Amino acid sequence: MRCAVRDLAPRGTGGVTVYDDRHDAAHRLLQVLPPLEEEDVVVLALPRGGVPIGAEIAESLHAPLDLILVRKVGAPRNPELAVAAVTGPGDAGLLVNVPTARAFGLSRSDIDALAASERTELERRRNAYVGGRAPLPLKGRTVLVVDDGVATGTTLRAALTALRNRAPARVIVAVPVASAEALETLRGLADAIICPEPQLRFGAVGAAYRVFDQVTDEEVIHMMQEANARGETKE
Repeated sequence: MRCAVRDLAPRGTGGVTVYDDRHDAAHRLLQVLPPLEEEDVVVLALPRGGVPIGAEIAESLHAPLDLILVRKVGAPRNPELAVAAVTGPGDAGLLVNVPTARAFGLSRSDIDALAASERTELERRRNAYVGGRAPLPLKGRTVLVVDDGVATGTTLRAALTALRNRAPARVIVAVPVASAEALETLRGLADAIICPEPQLRFGAVGAAYRVFDQVTDEEVIHMMQEANARGETKE
């Protein structure tokens, strides 16, 4: 994919509040998105924090909403250290942190075994969020991938890598705030990256929001049910 990156000139040094809440962030993103009215758009949100933003954008664009789920694969005896990230169900992507995997002496089969339990958890979460509904088809469509911010980019890289297998016509990443360094790692994985607030010295995603409440599973379920009632999770 050829990547046209927009709005990526770093404007902050981190820790600066730029959004009232996720609603405000969604409104800002809608102002800077390219014209999409004539395209067959699907909005994919990363749970849980990306779902309120993705739901609002999908409603505004009258586009279907779906989820793309990613789980960290922890190292043996050190589960907080990611050796890979896995996506699914419906994507079956695996992004390996090669230096970390080598440091632990892990082969690809070792990582596959570690990832298996995380894929089971992804299946459980998708069933909880949307029931038995299959992932929306993406072939030939414009896919808008939404999250509430990007710190390291690992989760988003895994998601974008997995999307290649689903043959979208175009992939656009839309995030309200991000580390400028992390955004650089996404070049080449998307056709366009929209970020109104890239920051040079990035602290945490939550620092960019005045109100940054944790999004619960129940809230995700409710938002997906609302999108379904509007017909925004249909093919």
